[in-house]
Amino acid sequence: MLANNDDYLNALGRIKSEIAEAQNRAVQSANAEVIRLYWRVGSVLNDNSRYGKVFIESLAKDIRLAFPKIKGFSARSMWYMQKFASEVDSEFCNSCCRIPWGHITHLLDKTEPGAGREWYVQATIENGWSRAALLHEIETKLYERQALAGKVSNFERTLPAPESELAQQALKDPYIFDFITARQGAVEHEVEDRMMENITRLLLELGTGFAFVGRQYHLSVGEQDFYVDLLFYNIRLRSYVVVELKNAAFKPEFAGKLNFYLSAVDDLLRTEHDNHSIGLLLCKTKDNVVAEYALRDIGKPMGVSEYRLAEVLPEGFAELLPSTEDIEKRM
Repeated sequence: MLANNDDYLNALGRIKSEIAEAQNRAVQSANAEVIRLYWRVGSVLNDNSRYGKVFIESLAKDIRLAFPKIKGFSARSMWYMQKFASEVDSEFCNSCCRIPWGHITHLLDKTEPGAGREWYVQATIENGWSRAALLHEIETKLYERQALAGKVSNFERTLPAPESELAQQALKDPYIFDFITARQGAVEHEVEDRMMENITRLLLELGTGFAFVGRQYHLSVGEQDFYVDLLFYNIRLRSYVVVELKNAAFKPEFAGKLNFYLSAVDDLLRTEHDNHSIGLLLCKTKDNVVAEYALRDIGKPMGVSEYRLAEVLPEGFAELLPSTEDIEKRM
């Protein structure tokens, strides 16, 4: 009997999904066993730490002789294993088993034992960060900016749980746009230009789940035209996110304008499947007390954060420095 085409395609799809999931579980299981092995080897090395560097180098040579095809047991790798076992207990090792060894070595190099390191491990698991992404987040101090920052928002009052918690967790302060070079007198549209030229890095800094919708996004309200600086959609929050960029210190009137934009986006773009639209004011600086007062009676969910650009020499100062040609002539 010939199978119905729909039944065949459905069966094929299910089998392919089962195979893919099984392969993924096998990879994760193998990775977990390797991480636990490295931790146990590190524990042995810690028991003999009094013998120093030469001890590890000799072990690495003999292990390669005993297992010629084995990888990952160079003297340098074994030093990381020792550090791993000395700084991570068996319980935390189980959490680390869910990320690759290369990620763990970055964490051992770039973070100290404690809450910050544990936060980065969990964030890597939740967001699926690559090694490069993890390193970037550590170097830009994401833990301090996202987990520890004194964030200013009205999310708790204007959004239901757990949406409010997710929005608050997504907020950073400050945002680091180190791919944009600052200069004296720069205006918002110039910063926006650089953001659009580096959209991938912009989305990385904004965080997981952001999708770009448009720049200077047109909204027609009544008989007037309005333009949102940057419009995103966050898949995890299931919300439009309106970003207003201000190359100045925060002013209370900024919140009123953003509140208007959020009302317009909710009426014109939001569907029954979307949650409340969220606003984000990015300012050069802010007074937290003033920002909190400004948001106190605002009915739409919004947060206020600062942003940082890459530093450059003061305007005109570069002209005083010798050029490459001048330096070469003097050599």
